Amino acid sequence: MSTSDVVDIASQAIWLIIKCAAPMLLVSLIVGLIISIFQTVTSIQEQTLTFVPKILAVFITIIICGDWILTSILQFIQELFGKFGDFVR
Repeated sequence: MSTSDVVDIASQAIWLIIKCAAPMLLVSLIVGLIISIFQTVTSIQEQTLTFVPKILAVFITIIICGDWILTSILQFIQELFGKFGDFVR
């Protein structure tokens, strides 16, 4: 196994992490922005108001995107294990 193989696997793993985390992060960002605008318009200065809607939105996103995330991770692991014989040499 060469250095380029390790770098390639690491870059694929990092890209997979980014790809799988993006839906939850984007939903959390959008919900937080909407709630911040709502707080500004209504002059509500409650700091903890954003937590519950963000948690619910991220949970719903995980329910919706969970199958896709799991499939992506499993494909990566199966590809990695399939090449394991080449890596050992």
